[in-house]
Amino acid sequence: MNAISSRQQDILMLARAQGRVSVDDLASRFDVSPQTIRKDLNDLCVRRLMSRVHGGAVVASGVENVAYEARRVMAQGAKRAIGDAAARVVPNRASLFINIGTTTEEVARALHDHEDLLVITNNLNVATELYRHPKIELIMAGGPVRHADGAVIGSVAVDFVRQFRVDYAVIGASAIEEDGTLLDFDYREVQVARAIIDNARQVILVADRSKLERSAPVRIGHISEIDTFITDAVPSPALRAACVQHSVELIEVGGSDDEGF
Repeated sequence: MNAISSRQQDILMLARAQGRVSVDDLASRFDVSPQTIRKDLNDLCVRRLMSRVHGGAVVASGVENVAYEARRVMAQGAKRAIGDAAARVVPNRASLFINIGTTTEEVARALHDHEDLLVITNNLNVATELYRHPKIELIMAGGPVRHADGAVIGSVAVDFVRQFRVDYAVIGASAIEEDGTLLDFDYREVQVARAIIDNARQVILVADRSKLERSAPVRIGHISEIDTFITDAVPSPALRAACVQHSVELIEVGGSDDEGF
């Protein structure tokens, strides 16, 4: 296999900084045809350095997550629609956990009109979104804060979460395998997620379809532990079958920020 070209190296650097790259943007940036960029991306995918998504590609890292600011703008429209749908599942006068993730943050944004909610979170961004609302009681977990994204993680946060038993848990995942395995990157974050799942009566998983195209090294759990899965689309027949098998309510909001690859 030939060495990676300088343009392909630049594409990788851009993807690591931005989270995803598109064919059209790269063609314009490097002043080459879209066909040339597609070939570059295909070469990088063959080397397992990137993964194809609609309209472009993302870094194919199974060890390290994409930078937080880049994740915030990836599939932003889909995440907002997912957040709106999740908020409709949660009734007024409910108690809920909201954990780490850019999609769970969209759920928090969509809860503004709810009344008499109790929200417990280990996500500083969720707390910033909700603390001003007089009809939402907010409780923030304690513990070390991860600088990359404002996540409160570790054993202190786990012990804190275990003090509660709530109506709903809203959780995210960094990757979802076709058999329904839910994965993440940081075992300390997963410990908190496990405590959240174990101490909620209903578990809502929110994740856009790009999570089906990624991998991560730490197991959170399985789709069978989820009551409601809200996403933009599930193209995998195997994952759809797993949802049916385990009586998981699947809500697909449709839509995408991406063009066809």
